Amino acid sequence: MDVLKPEYPIETARLLLRPLEPGDVDALHAYQSRPDVCRYIPYEPRTREVIAERLADPEKTRSTLEAEGQVIDLAVIRKDTGELIGDVVLFWRSAEHRGGELGYVINPDHVGQGFATEAAAALLELAFDGLGLHRVIGRIDARNDASAAVLRRIGMRQEAVLVENEWFKGEWTDEIDFAILDREWREGR
Repeated sequence: MDVLKPEYPIETARLLLRPLEPGDVDALHAYQSRPDVCRYIPYEPRTREVIAERLADPEKTRSTLEAEGQVIDLAVIRKDTGELIGDVVLFWRSAEHRGGELGYVINPDHVGQGFATEAAAALLELAFDGLGLHRVIGRIDARNDASAAVLRRIGMRQEAVLVENEWFKGEWTDEIDFAILDREWREGR
């Protein structure tokens, strides 16, 4: 497949995933402004203004993937409460090699309940069944044990530890790379 145009919301057992919207500023700010949340992810804590600016950019709120290099960032909504509790991203890294990457952030008020695992598993379904990717990776800071556990629970295997490969927020950090192939994902379902 060459394009991903999901029908929204994407429904899992306990969650709905949908494109981010301008009205999501406060819910995103509740966790994207927190230093503990931003410790292992690329961005620094965000202000309401930065979040609002991002949500006004059509590239940041896209609902489809039509070309490599694009990304969809989806709101994670609890079905039982209607709350936005996080966001998940799917990057289309390569059309030729049919590769992608996923990421996720859950508000700490909602961690430890399997929501990141459930949302990340839905991203794998989009990547493999929706976009027809062959391989999806997850790259994490080696100190982020909770994130490593999420990737293992969705069937990804650890492939590499890159020692001090990145100067990240003022220090050298190690990266752990995980991956899963389409056939492995299908076998594990």
